[in-house]
Amino acid sequence: MAVRKGSIMTHSGDSEAALRELADVLSRLDSASEVYEVLYALLTAREREKIALRWRLVELLERGVSQRAIAVELGISLCKITRGSHELKYGPEGFRKAIRRAVKQQEQG
Repeated sequence: MAVRKGSIMTHSGDSEAALRELADVLSRLDSASEVYEVLYALLTAREREKIALRWRLVELLERGVSQRAIAVELGISLCKITRGSHELKYGPEGFRKAIRRAVKQQEQG
């Protein structure tokens, strides 16, 4: 169902297309610094906090840290950690590849 807002038509499925467009734009930027600036501008402080926490928890999982230790260290529920663990095992290959690459780079540098 379309909704008219001013001269812009929006559709309920537009969020998927917009997210793909954002991913494409981010992939074409020249540096991590530019990606950071775009994310910083788009996200609220709380959203940035949540995304950083999710990233941190999957990093720790990838390193083999136990779910209970992560829960204590990050102050989050085992349910959230289990979801991250599930994504590492069964999620999109691009996600799993990204987290593996990030952890490997951190271990080398």
